[in-house]
Amino acid sequence: MKFPRIYKLEEIAKMLQVEYVGQPEFPVKGMNEIHVVEDGDIVFVDHPKYYSKALDSAATIVLINKRVDCPEGKALLISDDPFRDFNALTTYFRPFQSASKSIMDTATIGKGTIIQPNVFVGNQVTIGENCLIHSNVAINNNCVIGNNVIIHSGTVLGGDAFYYSKRNGKWDKFLSGGRVIIEDDVEIGAGCTIDRGVTGDTTIREGSKLDNQIQVGHDTVIGKKCLIASQCGIAGCTVIEDEVTLWGQVGVISGITIGKGAVVHAQSGVSKSLPGGKTYFGSPAEEARKKMKELAAIKNMAENVKN
Repeated sequence: MKFPRIYKLEEIAKMLQVEYVGQPEFPVKGMNEIHVVEDGDIVFVDHPKYYSKALDSAATIVLINKRVDCPEGKALLISDDPFRDFNALTTYFRPFQSASKSIMDTATIGKGTIIQPNVFVGNQVTIGENCLIHSNVAINNNCVIGNNVIIHSGTVLGGDAFYYSKRNGKWDKFLSGGRVIIEDDVEIGAGCTIDRGVTGDTTIREGSKLDNQIQVGHDTVIGKKCLIASQCGIAGCTVIEDEVTLWGQVGVISGITIGKGAVVHAQSGVSKSLPGGKTYFGSPAEEARKKMKELAAIKNMAENVKN
């Protein structure tokens, strides 16, 4: 998430009421999770196991719960609870905005777009030209939809990320301040749920087609011209490259990459990154020919034991 302007380190520290290490005018441009941070971003860390990863990341401001040596060219925000303060920043820069009507006045809808009855379009939503949004679709705040997009009934764009941290014996929610971006010529089936990013964007790129009842987790990126069949579940922070096909009921773990042109057969479980250009099957998913040979060998072994 980029801030509306460049802030000074001193301003952010004052906002959070925390100490800082660095020049008071050190520039702060935004905030992000560690896998998507850039120069000028704030990243948070609250466990010694991950200190080095955060301090060595592309982020130039580290919100941390211990005073440590500050790397050259970076700054620190010293907090007794970085999780709480990261949420506070999300609340400040991307607060929840309630709605007073079905289509909010701050939404922008392009020429030729058809919005069927009972559609909800939230605050600061942008919808391009020649789209068709069927009844009972919910498009929550800050979503961006391109041109020639079709969204079928019952789909929800921009729900909160399923992201919690166990603290003091309970699950505390990591607030979502990101967006959903749907590029041109995408079609999304009925009853799909596409969660917004925590601080970044959940993105479906140009020309991809999603069947009914698909879940796409926060901050996931689906590439161009992908084909995803019914009842697939894709966890957060996943990268699915261009022209990938996922057949029905494929489950994909978080934080992995499925390479360009890969095909994953139905009911497979993807537990690790898969190189592109190959066909996969099984749980855990492996190359389909290898998996089929293994299953045949097991079947033959069982027959031999029986005989």
